[in-house]
Amino acid sequence: MKKITRADLAAASEKYKNWGKWGADDEIGTLNFTSPADIVAAAQLVRKGKVISLALNFDSNGPQGAKTKYPSMGRINPVHTMLRTGTDAYAGVLDKRGIRAADDMVVMPLQCGTQWDGLGHVFYENYMYNGYDCREVSSAGAAKCGIEKTKSKMVGRGVLLDVARAKGLECLPDGYGITCKDLDDTAKAQGVEIKRGDYIIVRTGQMEEKIKAGSWDGYPGGDAPGFAFETLEWIQRTELAALASDTWGCEVRPNESEAGINQPWHWITIPIMGMTMGEIFFLKDIADDCAADGIYEFMFVAPAIPITGAVGSPTNPLAIK
Repeated sequence: MKKITRADLAAASEKYKNWGKWGADDEIGTLNFTSPADIVAAAQLVRKGKVISLALNFDSNGPQGAKTKYPSMGRINPVHTMLRTGTDAYAGVLDKRGIRAADDMVVMPLQCGTQWDGLGHVFYENYMYNGYDCREVSSAGAAKCGIEKTKSKMVGRGVLLDVARAKGLECLPDGYGITCKDLDDTAKAQGVEIKRGDYIIVRTGQMEEKIKAGSWDGYPGGDAPGFAFETLEWIQRTELAALASDTWGCEVRPNESEAGINQPWHWITIPIMGMTMGEIFFLKDIADDCAADGIYEFMFVAPAIPITGAVGSPTNPLAIK
């Protein structure tokens, strides 16, 4: 297989560029594809009143820090600390405050679990989405394309594409590059039509395999099934709002690129196309439910936490059927 080069990336950056598409000041990219009418239509998909979370719990049992041949980039699992407890209340040590209660705090990287990659997360050379200078992201945070700009988004029609199940597999093999044909064939097999402004969630089965094995080893940054570079064409054609998967980094690993180019699909999807990306989504429950009732569309609600200047955010995505 031919390795993706910088020349290939340069060509793709011109072919798929959305800079200026929604104006010179835009900071949310493909989320613009979802219209108010699309959200109204998505609400009509709620028939059973069933709510299914697509999130892992945020705790010390998460995937960060597991054994992998790639560095963790400093990400750790959440550290949850109690500031006052029921034991304190029982002992009466805080009675002077006139109320007995518990409080807590958490310390964690914003991309340690089920999360959105914001548009300030990845740069193409010296630029972020819409041509903003990468130096707009400083130690003070992202002055442009911060995740808080999306706080009224991530609501619309969700579609699950269960590629693993469509292929008769529990899990796609590591290193398998999902193609445009795979995505189209899965949609056809499920009897679902992709529409402009959709939130597309793709299941590979990898997360479930790790949970079943009782170990996250190899998951964060290791080999994985995922999107092939060619799916940039599919993303452009479908005019989706956002794309998410159950793997650590969405795209296929090992990457299809030559040495010195890490996560080439990210280089185009985030800074060039302006696509917000969901990673580490837990999809077993929604996949089982869709397989049972044959309905692979639902109302999708998954707002980011509007942390000013953040380049990513934890989320608890909800599929409502």
